[in-house]
Amino acid sequence: QVQLVESGGGLVQPGGSLRLSCTGSGFGFSNWGMSWVRQAPGKGLEWVSRISPSGAATYYANAVKGRFTISRDNDKNTLYPRLNSLKTEDTGRYYCIQSQYEAETPKSQGTQVTVSS
Repeated sequence: QVQLVESGGGLVQPGGSLRLSCTGSGFGFSNWGMSWVRQAPGKGLEWVSRISPSGAATYYANAVKGRFTISRDNDKNTLYPRLNSLKTEDTGRYYCIQSQYEAETPKSQGTQVTVSS
């Protein structure tokens, strides 16, 4: 059974940073591209970033390019998105998901990021 557990969210002031994490189990983590999506209050899901199985390739939405980075440690089955220069519009619930399913509704709990002064 695929399980993804996100953590690291919180309340941060504009311009601040957060490091999220996502640990996967129940599937061959190192064989899967992984993605992050987010959902702002009252809005639909928005794709944020994607990382290849090896971690060699990363992709970012224009809204976060240059501010967010993503890495992975396949020995620990964990993703590490780093959110820098946060803006109020980055507020939302962040989910990790296997890239093949990134257009679907996440089944994990996600982690809440709130950017506010």
